[in-house]
Amino acid sequence: MNPSGQVAIVTGGGSGLGEATARALAARGARVAIFDVGMARAEKVAAEIGGIAVKCDVSSAENGEAAFAEVAEKLGVARILVNCAGIGIAMKTVSKDGVHPLDIYRKVIEVNLIGTFNMIRLMADRAQHLEPLEGGERGVIINTASVAAYDGQIGQAAYSSSKGGIVGMTLPVARDLARSGIRVMTIAPGIFMTPMLAGLPQEAQASLGLQVPFPPRLGQPSEYAALACHIVDNQMLNGEVIRLDGAIRMAPK
Repeated sequence: MNPSGQVAIVTGGGSGLGEATARALAARGARVAIFDVGMARAEKVAAEIGGIAVKCDVSSAENGEAAFAEVAEKLGVARILVNCAGIGIAMKTVSKDGVHPLDIYRKVIEVNLIGTFNMIRLMADRAQHLEPLEGGERGVIINTASVAAYDGQIGQAAYSSSKGGIVGMTLPVARDLARSGIRVMTIAPGIFMTPMLAGLPQEAQASLGLQVPFPPRLGQPSEYAALACHIVDNQMLNGEVIRLDGAIRMAPK
């Protein structure tokens, strides 16, 4: 699908991987809506790319419905969805401080996994009624997992569970939506220069980067965005998870 002239939604588009993707899609001519809970940054990015910012808790059915309705009213029905919204909390199952609180585990699952599915279902419900483009395509959905889905480290039980769920849903959802001409792909990034890592000292950033076989550095959000744009372009990419990680396999800690 050529993104030019199409409506694209990027969740978590106010920073990090989502911001880079929103900017890349806008540069390709897409009309971009940024879903985020941090509106100050989302509005700034949206203004710079000629898009709109919509406040949305991706894990909320009501928030999601309202956000999609606002996009449809202001820009039109989206054919492109990139799910970048997510949270990460490091906590051992049991530790000297006690047992992992169940509400924290539940919160990570709700935002990362249920939030991703919520956005998928709401986008697909609208996109299935659009006129098909070349090849019968009506839409493309790109989710964000993590190498933690495969190589979860100590303290990543909740985070790895949520990202593993995204990996696990990719093929069945792609099969569900095939009859509607909507493709579903997932990117599993390695260690990327997100706002969280950008706050670390330069020495710590360099140390993390050296764990990557090649290139021995942190990934750049623009590299994630470039892959997302290629997935949009390439109609044969469907139902698969792509590791974007420089061949890293994470150690236990």
